[in-house]
Amino acid sequence: MGPIGASGILLITAYAQQGTFSLQQAKTMNRHLTESFQIPAGSMSVFTTVAMLSTIVFYDRVFVKIARKFTGLERGITFLHRMGIGFVISIVATLVAGFVEIKRKRVAIDHGLLDKPHTMVPISFLWLVPQYSLHGIAEAFMSIGHLEFFYDQAPESMRSTATALFWMAISIGNYVSTLLVTLVHRFSAKPDGSNWLPDNNLNRGRLEYFYWVITVLQAVNLVYYLWCAKIYTYKPVQVHHSKEENTKEGNETITFELSCFQFQPHRKTSLVSVTVMGCR
Repeated sequence: MGPIGASGILLITAYAQQGTFSLQQAKTMNRHLTESFQIPAGSMSVFTTVAMLSTIVFYDRVFVKIARKFTGLERGITFLHRMGIGFVISIVATLVAGFVEIKRKRVAIDHGLLDKPHTMVPISFLWLVPQYSLHGIAEAFMSIGHLEFFYDQAPESMRSTATALFWMAISIGNYVSTLLVTLVHRFSAKPDGSNWLPDNNLNRGRLEYFYWVITVLQAVNLVYYLWCAKIYTYKPVQVHHSKEENTKEGNETITFELSCFQFQPHRKTSLVSVTVMGCR
């Protein structure tokens, strides 16, 4: 379970940019909803939340029912399939974020605002909605599937520990984000002190390159995940036996208690059955 659990770290690294550089992008853009009201830059995450909740509803009410007809699985698709879909959507999210940043800087150049970092760039904040929403959709698929995978596949006595590993992956992902920014600062620095992620003027930076570095890392991570998923063996059905003896009249009664935990087949299987034959 460890290698598959570790694959979720980079998705959190990508997700963490919504509270850092995506936030800086929003601060430079036109966020007015009316002439007198503008949405705070820190509230842009509402689009992520709405997208995530909408996806969860769609997944449970529509997607599972449709997928069940093709796979024969009660939950529609396996945990690993759900996580894989989340990885792909997250890659698309950071790829789109890079192109949006190019668009934002192009508008800044056209209006002569390249060296005016505190002046609002006349481009709508709605350009950021796709990347925020895609991250929310990715979370609905990957993070929920990730947590379900840990809880379902862990031994029954270690489920609390497995859940803790999920949260550990989230914390490591945020630390990796910090490490990645530090490395980009170091290796993209020029003699004049500029780098891809300047502190004072985002218009002079190369934020799109940073997003695409994360995109490439996620693509490599997806290949790693697919390999791990291919060789992973699901936890089998567990059967527990208990024996009750009645010697009062010389008769012996044996009672079998069958406890079946949820079974996810490694190959496509429409039905799993367990039969207990008569015993003496």
